Amino acid sequence: NESLFSSASVEWATPWELFRQLDAEFHFNLDPCSTHENAKCADHFTKTEDGLSQNWGVKGCFAIRHTGEVAEGIKKAHDEAEKGALVVMLIPARTDTRAFHDYIYHQAEIRFIRGRIKFGDAKTSAPFPSMLVIFRPKEGGSSAE
Repeated sequence: NESLFSSASVEWATPWELFRQLDAEFHFNLDPCSTHENAKCADHFTKTEDGLSQNWGVKGCFAIRHTGEVAEGIKKAHDEAEKGALVVMLIPARTDTRAFHDYIYHQAEIRFIRGRIKFGDAKTSAPFPSMLVIFRPKEGGSSAE
């Protein structure tokens, strides 16, 4: 589990309990950054399909979790919301980053997670705080389904 929290790891499995709570609110249908083993939705993209280069559509709501490309994922989520998608991200609460100020702050809903999350089957909590970022679809978005 130590590698789970290192910068070398790009696989962060959202705890099922947290996902189910969010899914009840947002009704997810796409997991654009997952593995086949930790995907939370039947429709998902793995590293092979490169979710950051795919069109996420506007079928409903989307979940994206911790990935190795957090900044790129934030920009992608922002851009997909501009096209009409609803995107919920679970990411490290790093409010000092360029991506936070360029794409999240004053542009998305932010929910800070109380305490530290235990990802996947980890026995210990993550060494960083997390937040949910909700990008709501922009009016007039035109993303294809």
